Amino acid sequence: MKFLVKKPIPGFENISEVELQKIDDTFAILKDTDGNVLFTLVNPFILRNDYDFEVPADIKVLLDLNENSDIEVYSNVVMKEPITEAIVNFKAPFIFNKSNNTMAQVILENEGYLKIGDFVKE
Repeated sequence: MKFLVKKPIPGFENISEVELQKIDDTFAILKDTDGNVLFTLVNPFILRNDYDFEVPADIKVLLDLNENSDIEVYSNVVMKEPITEAIVNFKAPFIFNKSNNTMAQVILENEGYLKIGDFVKE
């Protein structure tokens, strides 16, 4: 599914459209319009049962979010070998509004999400 980027993605400011390719209920791939993989994404709510945040007002306006919006949230994951070394950026989730095919990355103020750490526990 293709999405219009409504707020520039840090480091990828020239990208105005992306494609979200779901792998399963946990993982997805974010690609540019040329098919290049930008990020491997993970559903943060599956990894952390304490993950919760309020979408900033400016992002709600940009994505035209309301109580009827069909949204998905993903976090960037850096896969490593072994998998226990993988890290997830919970501080900067990607929000996808499937109702109007728009998306934006949010930088959260929550201090609890400042640390990017392991998500696989042995």
